[in-house]
Amino acid sequence: MKQNLGLKILSHVMRWDDDRSREEFAWLKLMSRLKYDGYQDFLAGARFIESLITWLQQFESGEREIAYQYIRKKLVYIGPSEMQRLVENFYPEYVQRRVVKKVAGELNIPTYSVWTNQTAQKQIEDFRRKTLFMGLSDGARTDILRRANVGILSNEQVVVTTQLDKAKWKGLLKDLKDDCGDDAKFSTVYLIDDFIASGTTLIRYDDETEAWIGKLKKFRDSIHDAESQLGYGSLFEEDWHLYVHHYLASDYASKVVSQNYEKAMSEESSGPWFPYVEFTYGYVLPVDLPITKCKSEPFLNLVNKYYDPILENDHSEKSGVRSVKYGYKECALPLVLDHNTPNNSLPILWAETEGENGAHAMRSLFRRRQRHG
Repeated sequence: MKQNLGLKILSHVMRWDDDRSREEFAWLKLMSRLKYDGYQDFLAGARFIESLITWLQQFESGEREIAYQYIRKKLVYIGPSEMQRLVENFYPEYVQRRVVKKVAGELNIPTYSVWTNQTAQKQIEDFRRKTLFMGLSDGARTDILRRANVGILSNEQVVVTTQLDKAKWKGLLKDLKDDCGDDAKFSTVYLIDDFIASGTTLIRYDDETEAWIGKLKKFRDSIHDAESQLGYGSLFEEDWHLYVHHYLASDYASKVVSQNYEKAMSEESSGPWFPYVEFTYGYVLPVDLPITKCKSEPFLNLVNKYYDPILENDHSEKSGVRSVKYGYKECALPLVLDHNTPNNSLPILWAETEGENGAHAMRSLFRRRQRHG
């Protein structure tokens, strides 16, 4: 559909007069070009304007202005440029600052003087090389991380996954020893990912197995397996540090993840999983961003009214909240990432259903590519 034709149809659907149409068309053209048309899961031949028209038509005529204004004023869309900025900031803002502070502390010198101190510079290079970067998912953007730090980080210390086989660990250690000496081991590990909303994928308690599970637990188990298979002893220095960094996080996740980890450790008879753990975030979304049941936001009525329970499944039930009316684990985020809309976002934005058994047939604005059955 041609954009001008789409805008004309949208004006008819919204019953805008000429003045209102001109005002809204200017905004829609700008946002479509700069952001929304780049969404990767639009169907072939369709873009934001076409999707918006279809989405708005599922509401009653008196409700469409409420829905439109919520998108206009509350939607948060993270495009490639924003995410790239968060990835590029990661090394200088989090890794380098930590290394400089550590070296300055060990040499008892001011942080600003490390760059003119040859001993300090040698230690910085050593600490930096003993740092391993591992992706928690394909959202870790390790390709951008490598390109942004060419000449600073080597390809041998950036890997796309935490689940490595014996041969890969052996190769990583060999490369490290070649660069830092035969006794060298990793002193720091960064586990990185693009977004965290509920924290359940990273660490959660499973009622069925009565144990703590998640990606942190899998990482710990993979380390133990590798160490036992290689027969080298520990892959890491005795007091090694683990940092779990997400480029983007909900306010809820930024609080609950560390709490869950501390709770898991207090219940583990075998002791801590790692000597030292810290959770960091490139950007934490505002605490008042989610739309909650206690808010008087008019859009909340639409969230409750236009919902199909068929979205509920065993995966959502494991979160502790079977209903996904407000997104997975009721995170209720008006958030879209350019490569996919998170299931923690409001389903009214991303869900598509047939409306069986009298339920509402939901229509998506930013259709989600489902990863869970």
